[in-house]
Amino acid sequence: MNLFPQRLIRRVLGIALPVAALACLALPGKLNAQEAADLYNKKCAVCHAKDGSGNTAKGKKAKVKPVHENIAHSEADMIKIVNDGKGDDMDGYKKVYSADQIKALVDYYRSLAASSK
Repeated sequence: MNLFPQRLIRRVLGIALPVAALACLALPGKLNAQEAADLYNKKCAVCHAKDGSGNTAKGKKAKVKPVHENIAHSEADMIKIVNDGKGDDMDGYKKVYSADQIKALVDYYRSLAASSK
């Protein structure tokens, strides 16, 4: 029996599988609605409030406008703000989150406008 093909297959799989697994871990996937809400509540709500009102100590200090006023900005403008930050009060997050994650955060934030009027 020729063992060469079996050894080759094992060697290829021994290299390919770990590389593929690492690649999957490194690629941040799209967030579902609950994951976007959880991330928003963890990172954004401290200033923007869980309901998008901006009614928090940090939000008041930074003069954060409520979501129903910010909704006038386009989605693209909001994504740019999350990516690049805004003045001294909001850091940019493009190095922290993927484009899909930032879009999900903006979509979630914008969805709060319907319930905050």
